[in-house]
Amino acid sequence: MTATGPKSGSQALAARWRGVAWMGGAVLSFLLMALSGRELSATLSTFQILCFRSVVGLVIVGTLAWHAGWRVLHTRRLGLHVGRNLAHLGGQFGWFFAIGALPLASVFAIEFTIPLWTALLAALLLRERLTAQRAGLIVLGLAGVLMILRPGAGLLQWASLAALGGAVAYALSYLATKRLAPTDAPLAILFYMTVVQLPLATAGALWTWQPPDWGQWPWILLVGLTALSAHYCIARALKLAELAAVMPVDFLRLPLVALLGWWLYGERVDALALAGMAVIVAANVLNLRAR
Repeated sequence: MTATGPKSGSQALAARWRGVAWMGGAVLSFLLMALSGRELSATLSTFQILCFRSVVGLVIVGTLAWHAGWRVLHTRRLGLHVGRNLAHLGGQFGWFFAIGALPLASVFAIEFTIPLWTALLAALLLRERLTAQRAGLIVLGLAGVLMILRPGAGLLQWASLAALGGAVAYALSYLATKRLAPTDAPLAILFYMTVVQLPLATAGALWTWQPPDWGQWPWILLVGLTALSAHYCIARALKLAELAAVMPVDFLRLPLVALLGWWLYGERVDALALAGMAVIVAANVLNLRAR
């Protein structure tokens, strides 16, 4: 007993730390994706960014599927894949559109409401139980958003609404992913994400097509790579460690992106916006513990 007990305990601890490290990789991926999106938004439309992101993603995922064997892409739920990616494309559009117009920290703070919207939509669409405690936390998270956007103070603009709408759309896509995960391989979910979204993003991009110059291609490659690496790192983190262990690392995105926005773009976050961000993070932390 003494030989195996400490060993299993040390293995669990090591796995937890590896999960934390993978979540750190996801945080880095999100920060680099925001940076590349901000740089590209100066000259390219949001649909163009999404188009190039899908092209890069399709090349990478297609190569992985070729090595793994095309059978890994088998699905009997193509309609759910299409629905998921219509929602996911809406989420991405709102996120990248807001990245080019709002302080980076505000966009990330609004994005942190996704788990709260997911809980609400799961109750409405999937008939999952919504406790009074979780309902209260959704209201708390929305109060944090209002503190950041401040309706009536001139801060509630199209980009703000796009960020909020993108968070709701992401929540819908997460619900679809939850239903796909038991039957479809993660690689299949990523593959159909690029296949479905590429023609839609391309159609939107054709209206305002602007040929990228050579200086933009590193950012294009980076936005495509980090979009995939963020999802992969999260999946690895959650496979190695429990949600409560890795989520505090994800919350580091908020102060880190605020520092990044201040350092690179001179963005400042006032006291009320900081309080709103703290409220959203607190609502998420409490939501992890809620029953």
